Amino acid sequence: MHKKLYTVAIGSLMMLSALFGKDVKGKSDAAGPLDFIMTSIDGQSIDLSRYAGQVILMVNVASKCGLTPQYEGLQHLYEKYKDQGFVILAFPANNFLGQEPGTNEEIQTFCSVNYGVTFPMFAKISVKGKDQHPLYHYLTDGKSHEFGGAIQWNFEKFLIGKDGVIKARFSPKTKPQDEAVIAAIENELQS
Repeated sequence: MHKKLYTVAIGSLMMLSALFGKDVKGKSDAAGPLDFIMTSIDGQSIDLSRYAGQVILMVNVASKCGLTPQYEGLQHLYEKYKDQGFVILAFPANNFLGQEPGTNEEIQTFCSVNYGVTFPMFAKISVKGKDQHPLYHYLTDGKSHEFGGAIQWNFEKFLIGKDGVIKARFSPKTKPQDEAVIAAIENELQS
C-alpha cells in the first residue's frame, strides 16, 4: 500500500514538473534570471529564456506611486534601443503601500492609455516577503551575483547582459533616462 502511494506521489510530481517546467524548480535551482517561466499580463506562459542574447532591464512597477511617471522614461528607452536588441520586462507588484491594487487587465489598460507602454509586461507578482516570487528571490538573494539585497521600492531596475548575467542594479529613484542607466545599456549592447 505504501509503495503504491509513493509511486503515485512520484508520478504526480513528475507530471507537475512537466506541466509547469521551471516554475516547479526550487528557488536555489535557478542558474540565472532567464531560468524562469513567467505569466504575461494577458495570461500567457512566457519562458524568459526567449530573451537570451538581448540586453534586458527588469523593473518592478506600480501604477499609483510617485515614481509611476518613470513608465514614460522606460517607454522612451525601449523605443530608442529595441531594434538594437534591448527589451524591458516589467513586473507589477503591490508590495509597497498598496500602490498596485488593480487587476492585470486594469494595470495593462492604465499603462497603455497613460504611457503608451509597448514593452512586455507580466502578471502581478510579489517582489518581497513570504510570498516573494522565485525570480525576485534570485534577483535579491545575492548568492550567485553581487547585486543582492531587498527591493527597496517600486521601479528598482536590474540590467541583464546578453549572456544572461546581472550587470547592474539601479535604485528606484534612478530615472530611466539617467546617464548611468543609458551608459550601462549602451555598454551591454556593444559587448
